[in-house]
Amino acid sequence: MSVLVTGGAGYIGSHMVWELLDHGEKVVVLDRLSSGFDWAVPPEAPLVVGDVGDSELVASTIREHEVDAIIHFAGSLIVSESVSDPLLYYENNTCKTRSLVATAVREKVPHFIFSSTAAVYGTGGIEPVRETAATVPESPYGTSKLMTEWILRDTAAAYDFNYTVLRYFNVAGADPKGRTGQSTPGATLLIKVAAETALGKRPFMQIFGDDYPTPDGTCVRDYIHVSDLVEAHRLALERLRGGGGSLVANCGYGHGYSVLEVMESVKRVYGGEIDVRISGRRPGDAVAIVANSDLARSAFGWQPRLDNLDGIVSDALAWERRLSTKNSSR
Repeated sequence: MSVLVTGGAGYIGSHMVWELLDHGEKVVVLDRLSSGFDWAVPPEAPLVVGDVGDSELVASTIREHEVDAIIHFAGSLIVSESVSDPLLYYENNTCKTRSLVATAVREKVPHFIFSSTAAVYGTGGIEPVRETAATVPESPYGTSKLMTEWILRDTAAAYDFNYTVLRYFNVAGADPKGRTGQSTPGATLLIKVAAETALGKRPFMQIFGDDYPTPDGTCVRDYIHVSDLVEAHRLALERLRGGGGSLVANCGYGHGYSVLEVMESVKRVYGGEIDVRISGRRPGDAVAIVANSDLARSAFGWQPRLDNLDGIVSDALAWERRLSTKNSSR
């Protein structure tokens, strides 16, 4: 049996593929390569280039590779873009996932893990938020993910189908072994952008708003190392295969850092100054959101190993340097 990883040529997806391969799984990747890269997919994992909304392609891939589980990352993820183009997000994140789930049900794939987001909560505050908190997303991105959660809930109630939704917080860092990392041009993730700026790939670092009701006026987020995150997915899959029922769980460390605190970490790890400029708030950004991940820890034994902001930044910088070498060799 194989695991189908959608979006497996992208940032988190490629880490997921390596995590599964490292633990003896057979993996097949489905990615349309709109923001991912074929070179990011390990040679041991067949790459099918296509869209998750193509039900015939998905069905044939499931049958050919004897897929018994799907881990779904493919989708759009820029909050501000979702505000300016909401229909794109409801198409890519909700409608196409509905098609993927329908195909999984028809092809009798029993296990499904969905990449959701803390954006379903909206602004949660400094106190860690539990899965039982109200879901009041402040952007079409968050709403598109929440709608997909509802689709999974109702599907599991009607069919022989179990799922795990992992709502994760701000993913950062890169594979400590240097095999993959965030490589998308024009990325908007804070630590990725800061690493690019430190290494001269961007002329300055832009911070969107310093007038939020937080200790230093900048947004607060719970930053989770990508390797810890994909381990949570693998453990969640083990739980489903072992007979565990459907579940929604947070993935985060339970404490937050402001944007300015992250910038201080980047400067500390990089060993130099960075040109930081303040601009106005960005549409759709929540003030603060921090995870309570007790459920993930208790339900499938997740124990994060890389909860250290400077370590996350160090891995991101190392990958950014490696990526420069990759690009210059092409």
